Amino acid sequence: MSSTHAPQPDERKPGVLRFVFAALPLIIFAALALIFWSQLNSGKNVSEIPSALIGTKAPKLDLPPLEGATLAGQPMPALNDAATKGKLTLVNVWASWCVPCRQEHPIILQLSKDPRLAVVGINYKDQNENALRFLGELGNPFSAIGVDPRGKAAIDWGVYGIPESYLVSADGTILYKRVGPFDERSLKEGLMPAIEKALAGS
Repeated sequence: MSSTHAPQPDERKPGVLRFVFAALPLIIFAALALIFWSQLNSGKNVSEIPSALIGTKAPKLDLPPLEGATLAGQPMPALNDAATKGKLTLVNVWASWCVPCRQEHPIILQLSKDPRLAVVGINYKDQNENALRFLGELGNPFSAIGVDPRGKAAIDWGVYGIPESYLVSADGTILYKRVGPFDERSLKEGLMPAIEKALAGS
């Protein structure tokens, strides 16, 4: 009689468990990769992240001015509710150390020339002299600037990371949010339709 015998179920179990545990990270990785791939190919613009604040009143603005900044030869106004009241306003959160802010700045300058729109800035966790240098080199598109050295105002506005921009209606309602720098596509497909819709409804 042969001494070999078929492995019993309890003898096979440790090997099966080892295989499952060894394969588990690969299975999790594959599942996550599938989720990310489906999001990237969904056709959605991941830069335009929905915000719980859209459709609600904008947080109160009461920020001190950027010292040394000027507008038409006068000291730059502080950023408070009076600076935006009754105007369709683009609130741009920026900093001199932010590379994408520098990339989008020509577009912010372009938008500041639109008479239908007020463009104001929240200078986020920046050094005063660096912010002034940034505006001196690239131009100042803002009708008012408020400094937010500790990021408290940014938290109130739900900022993920800068640059970020918010379109606020004349009555103070947040209509649109852009996470990341503007480019020609986001202007054409996102901000400009939101501006036209806001003006049509006013």
